[in-house]
This record gives sequence, structure tokens and C-alpha cells, in this order.
Amino acid sequence: MVTNLSEQNSLLSGWMREIRDVSVQNDRMRFRRNLERIGEIAAYEISKTLTYEPALITTPLGETVCQLLSAQPVLATILRAGLPLHQGLLNYFDHADCAFVAAYRKHHKDGSFEIAQHYLTCPPLDGRPLIIADPMLATGASLVLATEALLQHGTPSSLHIVTAVGCTVGIDKVTRRLPGARIWCGDIDDELTAKAYIVPGLGDAGDLSYGSKRQE
Repeated sequence: MVTNLSEQNSLLSGWMREIRDVSVQNDRMRFRRNLERIGEIAAYEISKTLTYEPALITTPLGETVCQLLSAQPVLATILRAGLPLHQGLLNYFDHADCAFVAAYRKHHKDGSFEIAQHYLTCPPLDGRPLIIADPMLATGASLVLATEALLQHGTPSSLHIVTAVGCTVGIDKVTRRLPGARIWCGDIDDELTAKAYIVPGLGDAGDLSYGSKRQE
């Protein structure tokens, strides 16, 4: 199932405009904060789909029953671009455990690339919701590779993927390879360039958040 959070107008619409707008993108702090806020909105929407159980609590004046999550989620992200979006999820799921994957596009001189993955840390996943943050879902190759590696650590109760901008090509790949996943997108675009960048997209989320990099 795919949810486009921009289908209904909300405050998120303004944050999506700012992260896409070249006249605003040069403010790195604002760019990171907007990704964080998109993560917060996604966390709230995901929370509505999770399982809860009653818990008796004591107030200063008596007792009452509240609903608490049956299991805390595991929040995963792909370094480094996913960190602001991940922080937004963590702001709301503040008792969650976290997982991290280091993966990147290893480009070749002919313009092709492969996904290199060198590092993964993950708590046990059995019976817990797994929520993966990746700001740009382009081809879906790195996300599928990272998710399949994470799933070696257990069987989650549910799988959620959060992205700021998703491309229909990548969304189709993820739904084929990970049929049980629910995808939450800030917005969805339909085109990829020959170098697998989303159009209109927003550019390189990692560079816009943290500056340009050299690939060694």
C-alpha cells in the first residue's frame, strides 16, 4: 500500500515546497528541519496503524486506562541522507530502538552504478514494527538491499518505508520485492533521469543537508 501525504493539503505541503525550491535549499538548517518535520508527520500517520493495548495508570486524583503501543518500533535509516527524516520519526517514537545501514551508489566511468553496503547495526526485529527512512526513493535498489539485510535480524510485525519524494519506478520495485511493505511518501514524481535522479525531485538530499562529498 502506498500513501502520498501530499494528496491532501496540509502544513506538509509548505515543507515540501521549501525542500524542493532552489531559492530556499541553500539554508541547510531549514532543509534538515523540514525533512525532520516530514518524518514527524509520517510517524503520526504510521502510529494510527499500529497495535495498542490498555494500561492502567495512576493520576494525582485517581486511576484511568490509557492505550499504549504493544511493541516499540525499530527505526532504521540509510546513512547519511536519511538522518534528518529519521530524527523526525524518533521525535515521535521516542522509545524506539534504532538501526543504521551505510549504503551508497558506487559510480563507474560509463555512468552505471552499483549499490555498495558496508555497515549495518540492528536490534532484534521479531514482533516489532520496522520503519525505514530514506528521503529519496528513486530506483529502489539501495532501499531494497538495505531492507533485505535488516530482515536477516528477525521478522517484524509490520514494515513501513518513509520517504520525502518517491518515484513511481522505485515504488513499483519496492512493492514487487517487499510486498508486505507500506510506503509513506511526502510526494510522488514519475520521472527518472538517465543517472537515476528523480525529476522534478529536489536534488541530492545528503548534500543539501550536510554539504558536498568526495567518494573514495
